[in-house]
Amino acid sequence: MTQWRDVKASALRAGDEGREVTVAGWVARRRDHGGLVFVDLRDDGGVLQVVINPANAPEAADVAHDLRNEFVVQARGQVVRRSSETVNPAMETGEIELQASDLRIISRSTPLPFQLDEEGVDETLRLRYRWLDLRREKMQRNIRMRAKLISIIRNEMETDRFVDIETPIMAKPTPEGARDFLVPSRLQPGRFFALPQSPQIYKQLLVISGFERYYQIARCFRDEDLRADRLQELTQLDVELAFPDREYLFSLIERIFERIWRELRGVEVETPFPRLTWQEADLRYGSDKPDLRFGLEIEDATDVTRGSQFGVFAGAAAVRLLRVPRELSRGDLAKLEEIAKQWGAKGLAYLVYRENGEVASPIAKFLGEAELERFRSDPGTTVLFAADEPAMVSRVLGALRLHLGRELELIDPEAQKFVWITDFPMFEWDAENERWDAVHHPFTRPNEEGLALLDTDPGAAKAAAYDLVANGIEIAGGSFRIHEADLQARVFDLLKISPEEQRLKFGFLLDALSMGAPPHGGIASGMERVLMALLDEPYIRELVAFPKNQAGADPMSGAPTRVEPSQLRELGLEVKVAADPSDKTGN
Repeated sequence: MTQWRDVKASALRAGDEGREVTVAGWVARRRDHGGLVFVDLRDDGGVLQVVINPANAPEAADVAHDLRNEFVVQARGQVVRRSSETVNPAMETGEIELQASDLRIISRSTPLPFQLDEEGVDETLRLRYRWLDLRREKMQRNIRMRAKLISIIRNEMETDRFVDIETPIMAKPTPEGARDFLVPSRLQPGRFFALPQSPQIYKQLLVISGFERYYQIARCFRDEDLRADRLQELTQLDVELAFPDREYLFSLIERIFERIWRELRGVEVETPFPRLTWQEADLRYGSDKPDLRFGLEIEDATDVTRGSQFGVFAGAAAVRLLRVPRELSRGDLAKLEEIAKQWGAKGLAYLVYRENGEVASPIAKFLGEAELERFRSDPGTTVLFAADEPAMVSRVLGALRLHLGRELELIDPEAQKFVWITDFPMFEWDAENERWDAVHHPFTRPNEEGLALLDTDPGAAKAAAYDLVANGIEIAGGSFRIHEADLQARVFDLLKISPEEQRLKFGFLLDALSMGAPPHGGIASGMERVLMALLDEPYIRELVAFPKNQAGADPMSGAPTRVEPSQLRELGLEVKVAADPSDKTGN
């Protein structure tokens, strides 16, 4: 293959017995048995056991005694079969080993800050030495899986004649839902580009330009607080097409994910995926990204409590319940009430149905026969209630449902559950600023019923928008777009974007929409979110080669850093924020 090796160590098998080969890689482990030295040699395909016998190769044995983990070495010798009692079925190379005649250290390693097989290593330490962390088997799997995922997507998109077109990384700031990362312009002092939160306007313009089927594996940037499932730099499959048909778009995306799950996880998923309207998902699961791997559905009890003697129920806009298949203790209920309060609830009402048939609850005496009959549950179960505004009730019971699903081990870890969520609200009311906000983005088209409600009841208007959810993770989302300049202006008016601001921010888009824009729509799918669902990985940073930490910084390189005053002057900038006296890095 090269001057360093003529075969990859991990590629050797029993059929190579007797071959004289040269291999190279990292020392994953060395075991010195006082005579024989065993070295687990790792390359990017796996591990091969190398045996050094001082009786046959004294010079190689001297080198072997000097080896440490993560040294890079080259070994030459003969492939031999292991004895039947030493075969390692856990290794693909486990039937053979290399009897080394020569051993050479190519590169040494300083003492390691952590061992690759060490559990519970602090994330900051792992990120600080990310090149070392990436050698771990899990990280190698994750990053390679990401590459295979994107390869499948490209293949499927090109099969359907979508054209891969890059869009600018430095663009004009637009409202997309998160803060923009801004880039100052040296040639235009006092002016700024923005890194794209998505290629939204550009992909619309490409379709208007006559590229009827566009796609891109796009880099996107959002200056927002980081969480376990959120990044500031992300990668998404971006798709837009002219004359869109929702059934075609859904079937295309289903075909892609059916192949991904089959080839990368070894699981056949059933298509077409089921569908729920946003309202159905909200009422039954308290979420627009419901995890369908377990039941525990929310039930509505608003009607039966309208005349309740329990004032909390009678005065609430919505009353809903969860039937928990456990007889919860006082301690359990206290913990659940704390969780409910964290999500905005004032408290948590309950009925505990004991195994002996008794009902334990401080509210039972206030409930009428109709209510008790409606709430009746099996012995050994607990009914939890939330009563408040509908949005609050959904938020609280949705959070409790997920918590109980995990705590009570109700989630089937082998299940793979996809669902389309459709008919999202077009707008939501911003009480603080007394205006409507776009739920998706301001270029989303209302559905036909929603179009008729824009002037009379915008809060009831539904959007031609849709999300795809896998195992409780939103892995794709999109909409049909507004292709008429006058309708786009009406929506901007509803969002209180003045005509002057419309021209300033979106004049080029409005002009394009006025020059023969076809109906168009599309979808975007975050690659990291897809991998979270595919690999059951709860932490999104484990799916990126070089992520930032929760503070938005890179412990490895020290970015972001301060820059020289002379560079700031070139850009017409001056930093007003005082230096952090606790920062000893000098960055």
